[in-house]
Amino acid sequence: MQHARVSIDPAFVVAPVDRRVFGSFVEHMGRCVYTGIFEPGHPTADEDGLRGDVLDLVRELGVTTVRYPGGNFVSGYRWEDGVGPVEDRPTRLDPAWRTIETNAFGLDEFMGWARKAGIEPMMAMNLGTRGMQEAIDLLEYANHPSGTALSDARVAHGATEPHGIRMWCLGNEMDGPWQLGQKTAEEYGRLAAQTALAMRQFDADLQLVACGSSSRTMPTFGAWEATVLEHTYDVVDYISAHAYYQLHGDDYASFLACSVDMDRFVDQVVATADHVGARLQSDKKIDVSFDEWNVWYLEELKAGQGGLPEDWVEAPRTSEEAYTVVDAVVVGSLLITLLRHADRVTAASQAQLVNTISSIRTEPGGPAWRQSIFHPFAQTARHARGTVLDLRVDAPTLSTPVYGDVPLLDAVATHDAETGRVAVFVVNRHPSEPLSFSTALRGFGGGTLVEALVIADEDYAAANTQDDPDRVVPHEHPGARVDDGTLLAELPAASWSMFVLEVPTA
Repeated sequence: MQHARVSIDPAFVVAPVDRRVFGSFVEHMGRCVYTGIFEPGHPTADEDGLRGDVLDLVRELGVTTVRYPGGNFVSGYRWEDGVGPVEDRPTRLDPAWRTIETNAFGLDEFMGWARKAGIEPMMAMNLGTRGMQEAIDLLEYANHPSGTALSDARVAHGATEPHGIRMWCLGNEMDGPWQLGQKTAEEYGRLAAQTALAMRQFDADLQLVACGSSSRTMPTFGAWEATVLEHTYDVVDYISAHAYYQLHGDDYASFLACSVDMDRFVDQVVATADHVGARLQSDKKIDVSFDEWNVWYLEELKAGQGGLPEDWVEAPRTSEEAYTVVDAVVVGSLLITLLRHADRVTAASQAQLVNTISSIRTEPGGPAWRQSIFHPFAQTARHARGTVLDLRVDAPTLSTPVYGDVPLLDAVATHDAETGRVAVFVVNRHPSEPLSFSTALRGFGGGTLVEALVIADEDYAAANTQDDPDRVVPHEHPGARVDDGTLLAELPAASWSMFVLEVPTA
């Protein structure tokens, strides 16, 4: 059996864990909203039509922020359609996902849900078919206390207190030819800068996200970020990054190594942003908001194949992935990458929350259950606290068709000095062989193993379903132990593991 060794020391730190990294995403796509978080008449629904079973699972998942209302949906969305008396709201066609939007759920309903879920909203605005005026109107409606036409309208609609939204996305994927109102980097950069400046005249302390490339494979990647930031550098706080990964055929080796691509993506966006900052002779640092990421089987997003409907319908079943055990391992690895870049990735949103490419699934009128990918997210959100440690990994490599030679072990660790807890998260990327693993705790003066969990299964296609909602869950890690100040474990093939240790406090 091959062996991997991790060197860990509390003196070597990347950055504090930013809780915004554990964000999610609610878009008016498929059944994420309707029969997802919102289903009046459901047995668990409250007086606002919000599903209580879903709220319970969202809290358990540990989500800290939620990006809303899109996504591609936002680039054709008129926010005014989703406020005021529901009976007066217009029904519209949504060309992004080829659906009928009733607007029964909108901004004020989302903010009510956010308060109940205990999450921070991350609001996206339409810079596709609309512009600066509509953006500042939305800001005034949402955040101004009262005394103006728009703020008084919100009060009249029942939201007497301002929503106080602090984080705003200046459009969505504006580089994409699929996007309503697609723009060149120059066009978008100017519009985003003008909109950001106008918003800051209302509130200088807002946190604003400029659109980066919609994927690392876009032909304009890098050049897009540079041009956009040349316009917006002084008026935004974040540049966004989006990435989705999937298994192609039976190439499990490349799929299990896909976080290598996310690593490179972050490094290149940061390098581009810092280059622009140097050119502008600015001491400011732009952070990365990785506000769309997940496993998503995009090639299946075709009419009649569980993808976009052929006819205009309400809340169709779109991209309702039945996530497998290997998908869960990959999600765990992507979380490791996000944490490893804690010095610059300070916000992230897993897309999406319910039903559509989701951690949570529901049936109309029926149950809600956890998908396989729910578990690595929930465990990481619960235990990754304090600071991210700068690890040194000594591991054999694996040859992959897509990414070349990659380390067999993917790892990150966090240290909470106040509680004396260390959490170590590791993935064995080998698709068929176990890997022995060790890390010495001498830098902490030893440690006691408190919890050890593993996600792995001989059946790589195993998934949770309505009839078998606990087919894929974390199990106690067999044989994991601390021996003479060293954490030891055997990692199954294609597995995600978490070890929580109690170490001496200063």
